[in-house]
Amino acid sequence: MNQHNSEAGRQAVAKTMSTACRCHGVSGSCAVRTCWRTLAAFGRVGVFLKERYEAGVQVQGRSERAVRRKERARRRVPVAPDELVFLRKSPNYCLEDRRLGVAGTRGRSCSRASPGPDSCSLLCCGRGYNTRLVRHAQRCDCKFVWCCYVRCRLCESVSDVHTCK
Repeated sequence: MNQHNSEAGRQAVAKTMSTACRCHGVSGSCAVRTCWRTLAAFGRVGVFLKERYEAGVQVQGRSERAVRRKERARRRVPVAPDELVFLRKSPNYCLEDRRLGVAGTRGRSCSRASPGPDSCSLLCCGRGYNTRLVRHAQRCDCKFVWCCYVRCRLCESVSDVHTCK
């Protein structure tokens, strides 16, 4: 399985390569043109592999022969060299499963405004989130008073904390 997926990764890099060219000649004329193959941006290869990952094929673990699809109806269809394969489905990380050591996302803090992986919409797995106001008290505007002590004010701030349901 690992060898198959490594080869699929190499093919992904090869398929996303592009051709770059440069013109040579007097005053910019394209009398001679040199072209070469160049690697795609890392993000483009990643998007390509993520599409392959989402369409991954579950296979049976067989060491002596070629990989075989686990799905009974399509078992005779050979696995293409550019398809990614896996043996077991990933656990659902949204829900707690103590047997597998998955903590789940319930009660986890998230960022409502973030579009990234810490966003509430992604992290809370569509269950929604609770919002509560939290007061923070800390020392501020501290000043040193001659010989021996520091005088500070106590400043309070209020912020929203979002946690997954």
